[in-house]
Amino acid sequence: MAGAGAGESLDLPVVDLASSDLAAAAKSVRKACVEYGFFYVVNHGAEGLAEKVFGESSKFFEQPLGEKMALLRNRNYLGYTPLGADKLDASSKFKGDLNENYCIGPIRKEGYQNDANQWPSEENFPCWKETMKLYHETALATGKRILSLIALSLNLDVEFFDCPVAFLRLLHYPGEANESDDGNYGASAHSDYGVLTLVATDGTPGLQICREKDRCPQLWEDVHHIEGALIVNIGDLLQRWTNCVFRSTLHRVVAVGKERYSVAFFLHTNPDLVVQCLESCCSEACPPRFPPIRSGDYLEDRLRARYK
Repeated sequence: MAGAGAGESLDLPVVDLASSDLAAAAKSVRKACVEYGFFYVVNHGAEGLAEKVFGESSKFFEQPLGEKMALLRNRNYLGYTPLGADKLDASSKFKGDLNENYCIGPIRKEGYQNDANQWPSEENFPCWKETMKLYHETALATGKRILSLIALSLNLDVEFFDCPVAFLRLLHYPGEANESDDGNYGASAHSDYGVLTLVATDGTPGLQICREKDRCPQLWEDVHHIEGALIVNIGDLLQRWTNCVFRSTLHRVVAVGKERYSVAFFLHTNPDLVVQCLESCCSEACPPRFPPIRSGDYLEDRLRARYK
């Protein structure tokens, strides 16, 4: 497909979350956040569990469309989104991106959007809900470990970045495409909205990043698969916190003519928290680039634009 060619070679940093040298790990994370906005983590605790999630995910997406549509995305943006009904790049000439996905929100007894999640029937999917809940819990713990390293790298308290709100998105990119989709993407160019994103992939290529979005022409680089690793990328709110010291990097998924599965886990702050530039990241010579903003308002604005 047009626009789906191979990108330039790219070697992202790899951070070992089992390392006992927290100072060195924090230094590696900071370098990755400043130079790339993307990095890998290994020994993250979700090894093996991701494979179970992929198995349950494929079972769901293999169903007839009518079965999936019974769990169509609700007003809280949770549930099933069919192929072509999700567009990440508003400037794209296509109606929507070449993926179908399923979103699961925060899972707990009380809290933000607690009762808004939709689940397939236990009769047809006996292990689905428990598998997703376990992965959600595990990925949230992993994300908090990474955020503590980010905080250390900025000389902040290790618990500074409190991100109790998380969304799990299962993604399926079909291998076949219609002629009318020539030039479209599995996921069009975008940056993520929240604080941090963790991504597991099935090994099929397609993910690319563009470190200099204003460069013309843009240079896109392939993010390669490392077995057992999670891909981590910085979201817009963390970029705002650091006054663009950290990158919220433009990325996309190109269509490679092969079926692809991935699992994205998005960490967000409490929706009432006001995100504003850290004092250590601004000065008279380098004033804040963004005004303070309520986290929940920013997320809602981005989602409305995405699904309009």
